[in-house]
Amino acid sequence: MPEIVTSLPLLALTAVLGYLLGSVPFGLVMARAFGLGDLRKIGSGNIGATNVLRTGNKLAAFLTLVLDAGKGGIAVLLARGLLAEDAAQLAGVAAFLGHLFPLWLGFKGGKGVATFLGTLLALSFPVGLAACALWLVTAAVSRISSLSALVAAVLSPLAAWLLGQPQLMALTIVLALIILERHKANIRRLLAGQEPRIGKK
Repeated sequence: MPEIVTSLPLLALTAVLGYLLGSVPFGLVMARAFGLGDLRKIGSGNIGATNVLRTGNKLAAFLTLVLDAGKGGIAVLLARGLLAEDAAQLAGVAAFLGHLFPLWLGFKGGKGVATFLGTLLALSFPVGLAACALWLVTAAVSRISSLSALVAAVLSPLAAWLLGQPQLMALTIVLALIILERHKANIRRLLAGQEPRIGKK
């Protein structure tokens, strides 16, 4: 954890603003913009990029991925630039939680993988890059998005340690545990050999 140097009122404001930014449901926005219907009634019902991809629209899925990742990254960079590293970590966590529990959707959001990766890239580019590489390699081998997310999340604390970023280990452990909890149904399907592959409608 970084040293706490920002005042509590500013940290509280950072958390609120980060959460509100993270709450923007870009998957729903892209689905509607591209005329794909209500994403919550398609595929898994999830609002993330993987479910957008199930509609067959790769551009909409790519834009959702970039925008969802950007929520975490922008929250971190703004907090770091305006305040300090403690606020940056808090902003990233808040944006991540905003994606999972968005105010505008009755606190029923996505699984947070893209926002997790965007947050890590902004907090420490080498650690974020390692997590993205873990996702990509696992996806290339397995063609299963959830497995790729789980591998990237679970190994991110190890990546932080190996890359000399011990101040990120607590954050990555907490976020990894949340991602594991959000993927409970996926884990059951993985164990049963029933998890759908990337691109399957």
